[in-house]
Amino acid sequence: MVERPSNELVTTEDKVHTSEGLSSADIHGIVSLTGHNNCTDHEKRHQFDGATKATVDQVEHFGAVGKIVLTEESCYEELGFCFPTWKKWMIISVIFLVQLSMNFNTSLYSNGLAGISEEFGVSMQAARCGAMIYLVTYAFGCELWAPWSEELGRKPILQLSMLLVNIWQLPVALAPNFATIMVGRALGGLSLAGGSVTLGMVADMWDADTQQYAVACVVFSSVAGSVVGPVVGGFVEEYLAWRWTIWIQLIFGGVVQIVHLLAVPETRTTIMLGQIAKKRRKNGENIYGPYEIIPWKERFSLKEICITWIRPFKMFVTEPIVLTLSLLSGFSDALIFMFIQSFGLVYDQWGFDTVALGLSFIPILVGYLIAWLSFYPVIQRNMAERRRKPDDEQAQYESRLWWLLYTVPFLPIGLIGFSWTSVGPPVHWMGTMVFSAMVGIANCSIYMTTIDYMVCAYGPYAASATGGNGFARDILAGILTIPATPFFENIGGDRHLQYASTILFCISVVLVVSVYIIYWYGPALRKRSPFAQQLSSSQMEGPSHSRRASAIMPRSKLGSRRNSLTYHQ
Repeated sequence: MVERPSNELVTTEDKVHTSEGLSSADIHGIVSLTGHNNCTDHEKRHQFDGATKATVDQVEHFGAVGKIVLTEESCYEELGFCFPTWKKWMIISVIFLVQLSMNFNTSLYSNGLAGISEEFGVSMQAARCGAMIYLVTYAFGCELWAPWSEELGRKPILQLSMLLVNIWQLPVALAPNFATIMVGRALGGLSLAGGSVTLGMVADMWDADTQQYAVACVVFSSVAGSVVGPVVGGFVEEYLAWRWTIWIQLIFGGVVQIVHLLAVPETRTTIMLGQIAKKRRKNGENIYGPYEIIPWKERFSLKEICITWIRPFKMFVTEPIVLTLSLLSGFSDALIFMFIQSFGLVYDQWGFDTVALGLSFIPILVGYLIAWLSFYPVIQRNMAERRRKPDDEQAQYESRLWWLLYTVPFLPIGLIGFSWTSVGPPVHWMGTMVFSAMVGIANCSIYMTTIDYMVCAYGPYAASATGGNGFARDILAGILTIPATPFFENIGGDRHLQYASTILFCISVVLVVSVYIIYWYGPALRKRSPFAQQLSSSQMEGPSHSRRASAIMPRSKLGSRRNSLTYHQ
């Protein structure tokens, strides 16, 4: 760090400051980002873009003279990391409801299919397109919303997302024709911010080594929402008109939005730094937040946004770990939505009415709950192992997949068991429910462990890696919603239900084997990954280059372990 004499003139080429431990009255010099004080503005902008050239307490300013940039280190106790434990879990509890409502919307619609088909004179298969389009646009919506939560804050983005989702419920609920339903559902799905923002809030309050409990909670809310929909929907379909499947979504979403507005503060660190800086300026300090000194056009560069949006899809195609685990996660989640479409065929053999059919999804929910609770002792074990073996790569990375080695077999076991117990009487229906619970255990475990592993393995690129995971889950679930019923009706003659599920079992076996391959050969696969190797290299450079967990931050930026004051890659 080079300090300029206090009597030296400050020029526009020298606007770099550090704020830790300083007030406006304490500034005696200017700190240069690279130690070269004669570089041009263009060169300085280039330096600012390189994450590895900046330290935690050095941020370049191009606009005005004499501004100090507030950093995380100088007000750490005021940020989300230092919220009291009760406050963190209060926030997570509300986020639980937010995520639950978003996924609830994806599945409750299916209980209105018969009414939509009858009122608008469309086939049941055409009516299912409303469920499909919602999931497909949801997959893209999560990726489109993610960058803005970093630039503008988690709270306003979630509020805007929920507001738009609720608004687009109205044309569906009041639809005069089927085309209006399709448009409203498409815009509603595109408006969903989803896990890209809710999981980002976890990263705002916990670091990588301690965030697993909170991640598990958010993951549970995500998977649970998709099966709470049909459980509630059975009663709605039995006793109310189809439009109530939409009105209930709107009521639930509106209540959750109000609770979020009143109970959840901003958690994004860079936004909080700006809020703290504004308060300090009222007390006479010449201090600014990190985004206050960056020109608007640089913050919202079209090129930067496009790079951020494209990276998840690039990693999905080019990274074998991301592709394999995302397909496993996506296939598992798609099964749940296929079940929603096919359970009617299965349980009609036992004469289930609409309410009983909805309640038949409870075993999947029980499976999710079992998986969620099972992770608490597993996380403790994993944390202890990482502390014991700080230099063991497999302990630091692949050990996060350890519990999946025991739970992922439930996916093929559940599928083949469900297949050959769904033959109808005299076989009791309870057998199908036991095996569907096993599928639930596997689905929740897959989602939790794949996200946790990607967060750790891809560091600054983990937002893109987990984005690919979420994209696969939603896009596969959406696409497979349409062929699900014909698939279960038309394959295998008299044994069509059994043969259809057996085919799914065979596909799942291939994907399950890949989990064991990644567990044992993960280090070799990561060495072939330029993304994972960049993280490994930065960690070897020392603590100043380490990265705080925010894997699940919506944008891939590099910083210190406790630093959300991050830089564009």
